[in-house]
Formats: sequence, structure tokens, C-alpha cells
Amino acid sequence: MADEFHCASTRGKDFRGQNLVGSDFSHADIRGANFSNAVLVGANFHNAKAGLPTFQAISLVALSLILSLFAGLISGYGGAFIGDLLINNTSDFGIISLITLAIFLIVIVWQGLGAALATLAEIVAACLIVALAFFPDKEAGLIIGGQFTALALAGIIAGVANIALAVAIARIMGLPGTIPVTGLMAVIGAVIGALLGVRSQVPAYLTSGVIGLVAIALGIYVGSQAITGDKKYSLIRLLAISIVAQGGTSFRGANLTDADFTQASLKTVDFRKATLTRTCWFQTQKLDQARLNGTYLEDSKVLDLVVKKDGRDQKFDRLNLRELNLQDANLQDASFIGTDLSEATLRNANLSGAKLVEAQIYQANLNEACLTGAYIENWGISTDTKLEGVKCEYIYMQLPTKDDPDPCRKPDNRQETFKPGDFADFITPIIKTLDLYQTQNVDPRQIASKFKTLDLFHYEGIDPTAAAIAVTQLAENHPEAQLEIVALEGRGQDKIRLQAKVSGNANRSELYKEYFNKYTEIQSLSYSDVQALLLGIQEKDERIQSLEKLIGNAIHQPKFYVETYQNQGEFFMSQSKGNISISGAQGDITGVAAVGENSSMTGVAIGAISGNVTNTINQLPDSPEADKPGIKEILTQLQAAIEADTTLSDEDKAEALEQVKSIAEAGKKPEDGAMQKIAKTALKFLKGTIADLPTTVKLVEVCGKLLPVITKFFGLP
Repeated sequence: MADEFHCASTRGKDFRGQNLVGSDFSHADIRGANFSNAVLVGANFHNAKAGLPTFQAISLVALSLILSLFAGLISGYGGAFIGDLLINNTSDFGIISLITLAIFLIVIVWQGLGAALATLAEIVAACLIVALAFFPDKEAGLIIGGQFTALALAGIIAGVANIALAVAIARIMGLPGTIPVTGLMAVIGAVIGALLGVRSQVPAYLTSGVIGLVAIALGIYVGSQAITGDKKYSLIRLLAISIVAQGGTSFRGANLTDADFTQASLKTVDFRKATLTRTCWFQTQKLDQARLNGTYLEDSKVLDLVVKKDGRDQKFDRLNLRELNLQDANLQDASFIGTDLSEATLRNANLSGAKLVEAQIYQANLNEACLTGAYIENWGISTDTKLEGVKCEYIYMQLPTKDDPDPCRKPDNRQETFKPGDFADFITPIIKTLDLYQTQNVDPRQIASKFKTLDLFHYEGIDPTAAAIAVTQLAENHPEAQLEIVALEGRGQDKIRLQAKVSGNANRSELYKEYFNKYTEIQSLSYSDVQALLLGIQEKDERIQSLEKLIGNAIHQPKFYVETYQNQGEFFMSQSKGNISISGAQGDITGVAAVGENSSMTGVAIGAISGNVTNTINQLPDSPEADKPGIKEILTQLQAAIEADTTLSDEDKAEALEQVKSIAEAGKKPEDGAMQKIAKTALKFLKGTIADLPTTVKLVEVCGKLLPVITKFFGLP
């Protein structure tokens, strides 16, 4: 039963390697339980209590007391050496050792314990070398002084480190009164150390006592700062957590994908090597005191974000936030410039005003998120980025600059906003276009930044004649805008989008309003008035009729009509149903090209292509293992699945087979870098081809099994 552990006590139980998918451990006591290498996908640990069982907790408290006693002992003993040197030694080694000790203590406070220990090792070695090398037997007092100084410094610094560790362990345990008792034990140890170490007058005892107390106070400070997160003392923190977590709850190597630890207590839990994809950490307690080595939780900023889910006005630029669970997070006005959010869960997150410039959001879940006012310049999204139910009234395509204060707001008319569902419709063609750039080994961010577009949305049907005339007149009235239609997208009777290329200085909001004013004016004219208007612009009649026809066709079929252009090396691409339109023609745009499910592919012969693919695959070697298919057998299965599929158009099927052929060619030299790039491009195309197919289609299932195997064969990430 998935809920058999709900509210149960599983203290100390062994779940190593077990399949516990979807299990309910909510409100359970899992202290000391071992979940190492267990499969806990989707498991519920809401309000669970993890950490140390009572016996281990008592043992660690005893350990911290013993450590503090020992630390005080060696600190007092080291102080006794310095006291003796001050009273009896005539070579000033006492003063030297006291000054050196003060320097060390300052270094500990200023730079941390690690720097002090490194410096200590060098100074101790230097003291011994100088004493032995430059003051031979006739200066025995100097040799003894040097040795005593080295031992005193080493003992006191070691005492500080041990007290700090004891206090850090006590702080993690969190038992009332532990810190005062730890300090008292250290003082007792220092007194004993002084009594054992001093061999001269009473003043030496006083010196030893003062030095011991200073070392104890500093050790308590270092231990406390280490647990509060001071990076200077991370060594003490890591060591203390490692010691305490030995008997605590272990998730080492476990698969915790989509697991929920909301409000769980996770002190002294071991998460090393665990899979933490989309794991929910909301309002967890003491997660910073768990073993997080090698996980994204090592970064204190990331840890704070996933626990509080509040990143308002904060900067997360260029951080690796892959696979985080930020569902329902408040990220208003946060900056994610260049941040990797791929595969993250941002469902219902508030990203209003967020800077998502150059952010990678591949395969992320943005369903029901709020993106109103966000900046999405050159962000990276793909066909598998989830955008259902996104709440967005308007978006900015660029960050504003001094040279360009207009950040390319969409919709272009600043008096209008996206209606529910319109943002996803608006951004989807951009997603497909960017995917195409990737298949062509082109950086979409470099290409997209060169274009500024005017998007004219019709939400409740469109009059093709009125739209065609309005666009033509708008271009005539504003030649400086260099307005050129580059795309026409139809999504049925209700939604039509005209997309035009405009110059960088054009006021898109004003152009948007003028277009719809003209459209409304022309639409209100009678038939005879429209004909008279057309007669007045005879020389443009053919162009208007062409655009009018395309708009009329777009009303009835969801497809793109794309006008492609190339100007000084720039180009525009789009696709519909997997078809691509790319133009390299020089000069001005000469017309609008229709691309859709009804377009034909001249000269394509599926049979001929299939034969070429078969011949190329047959050139690959057979699998060396009879019971394990190799690349040849896998590509044969993939070819058969594509040919048998009835959902792909002939054009798509032909293109898919060509990609299989490319993979087969690359398979002859899978270690070659150039061949790996060819295979990678072909795999991206195949993934794009099946992206729009229903998940129930057989080809989707086959590709889901075979494409990862092919990827692994070529050693691709």
C-alpha cells in the first residue's frame, strides 16, 4: 500500500534499494532510516521527521563534551608553555610566541580557520628549522625555546579547532543547555592543562589561564559562526555535519524525483548522490544542516530559494537552476539573465516583471504561471516547454537601453493586452522557429536579436479584403518603417495573426493602432465603396488580391504562410506541421509563400529514399552480441516504424528517413566529432518531427525507446 507508512514510526528501518514509488511517509518518524539507493519517485514526506535516533543523539552530545574537555586541556597546556617562556626564557621567545599567537587569532577571525592552520604549519616548521639550524648545541636554550613556541602555537590552535567542532556539533544537536555545558567542560580542561603544563612561578599560571580562556572563547565563536553559515568556517561546518549525519536518515543515491518534503525536518540527513529532480523543499526545517555535497542545495542562495520559494527582486543571473521545483514561487521582478531553468517546475509561479533574458527554459513547466511584464529577449524555449494556461497580459521582447528605450512590448498596441490563452498562441510559432535554428546549427539568440516585428492579432475573425487593403495602405503611409509582411498564421476562424518586419525606429504601438483603425474603417464600407477604393489603386490590386486570398485560406486551415527573406546575411525561417520554408533569395521580398499541410514536395519518392536508407544502414556492422541490438539493428527498427506510420505526411516521412540515413552515415565513425554533430542534428530533427504527434501513436513510443539509445551510442549529452 502506498500509504502504509503514513504517520508510522520507521526509525532505524532498512529500505535500501527498495522500490517505493509514490509511497506516503507524511507525518512519519523516519529518524535513522536508511533509504540509500531506494526509488522514491513521487514519494510524500510531508511533515516527516528525519535525522538522528535518540541514542545516537545522546552519544554525539557526549562526544561534543569530551571534545571540549580535550580542547580546553591542550589549549591550557599550550598556554602553560608560553607562560613558562615569558617567565624563565631570556631569549625573548615568550614575547615572540605571544605576538605570533595574537596574529594567529586575528587571522582566524579575519580569514577563517583554514588560513590560520595553513599559516601555523609554515610558522611551526620555520621555528623548528631556525632553532636547530642557526643555534646548535651551545645555544640549547634557544632550541628549547623554539620547540616550546612551536608546540604552544600548535596546541592552542588545535584547541580552538576542537572547541569549534564541539560547539558546532552541540549547535546542530540543538539540545537546551548544551552550549554552556560544552564551554564549562572546556574551562575545566584548560585548568587541568595549566596545572599539568606550568613548571615555574604563579604568574605563569595566570598567563596560561588567560590564553586558555581566549582560545575557548574564540572556539565557541568559530563553532557558532560555522553553523550559521559563515563561509570562512565551512571546514568546521562540513566536518561537524559529516560526524552528526553518520547515524541519521540516509537518502544517499536515492531517486527522489518529484518527491515532496514540504515542512519536513531534515537535520543531519544524507542526500549525497541522490537524484533531486523537481523535489519539493518548501518550508523544510534545518535542511542547511544536512549533507548536501554534490547537489544543487550546496549553493546557499539556491537552498534559500527552494525552501522559501520567494525570490522577489533578487538576482539569480547565470546560476544553474536546472530541475528545481519552484511551483507557486513568488519570483516577481527577479532577474534570471542567462540562468539555466531547464526541466524546472515553475507551475503557477509569479514571474511578472522577471528578466528572463537569455534564460534557458527547455522542457520546463510554465503551466498557469504569470508572465505579465516579463522580459524574454533571446530566451531559450522549445516545443516541450509547457505553456498551458499561462497568465500574461503583455510581454517585452527586449530589455530597454538608452539607445532603444522601447523594449518591444507585445501586443504592440499599448492599450491592448493578451486575452486568456493568447500568449501561448503568440509564442508557439517562435518556439518552433527557434527549434529550426538549432537543427541548422545556428544560434537562435544571434538571429532573433536582429529582427523587430509588428504582430497584428485578429481574435474574432477577419475580413481578408479589409486586412489586405489596410496593410498595403499602412506600408504606403509609413515608408520609413520598411513594413514587410513576413508571416501569416491562421488558427481557425477565431484567431489570425499577421506578422510584419519593421525597422528598429518604428513606433510599433502607433502602427498597430493605425492598422486597426484603417481595418475597421474599410470593414465598415459598403461593397461598392470597397470596389471604388480598389479601382483607385489599380497598380496594387494584384498584390492585395494575393494577400487577400492567403488570408482567406488561413481562416479555414491552421497553418503558416511565410515570406522569407535574406538581406546582408540575415534570414527568416518558419515551419508548420514539420515543414520548413527557408529562402536565400537576394533583394526585396517578392511575395508570400504558403507553407502548410497541403503543400507538396516535388520529386519526393518515398520508395527511392527508403531504398537509399536501407543500403546505408546495411553498410554498418552487425551487433557483436546476438541478444543485444547494435546501431544497425536499432536504425532498421526506426526506419520500419517511420515507414509504417500513417500520421506523418509524405514530406515529413521523407525528411525523417533522410535523418535516419544521416545517422547511419555518422554511425560508420561514431567517435568522430564531425559525425557526432551530424547525428546530433538529425536526432533534434526527429524529435521535432514527433513533437506534435499524439502520445498514443506507435512512432512516438518507438522513438521514445530508440532515440536515447542512439544518443548514448554517439556519446552525446
